[in-house]
Amino acid sequence: MLRLHTPPTPDTDALLNRSMYPDPARLQTTLRRYRTDPDWQLHTWEVSGMPVSAAGLTVSGHAGTVQHLGTHPDHARQGHTRALLHSLMTALNLDTLNADTDEDAADFYRRSGFRIQELPSQWERRRYRCTLAR
Repeated sequence: MLRLHTPPTPDTDALLNRSMYPDPARLQTTLRRYRTDPDWQLHTWEVSGMPVSAAGLTVSGHAGTVQHLGTHPDHARQGHTRALLHSLMTALNLDTLNADTDEDAADFYRRSGFRIQELPSQWERRRYRCTLAR
């Protein structure tokens, strides 16, 4: 079940941490944005009242950008994150939802109905823009 504008909790922090660079100072700075910056939105998918997937977004008009996306390992590959993203498109009245990501995550977005486009990258790993459109 979709829960919009979820207040950050240790459970949601743990979900988001799964998609962040593992630097403690950087983690805390990023998590703080979800608590203090109104442009950074946190939404969750809940099962039996517990958050199992979390999406951190920024939204401008009818376009959303996924900043962070994390799923509890016990609930991986059960469709919760896909349901969360598709539900957010409708609930937030988005025309597009984008995510810039690496090769590993691009496969998830592809399976979830996103269009995948390779981006120029200054790093060794390939980068992709994933777009879900109405």
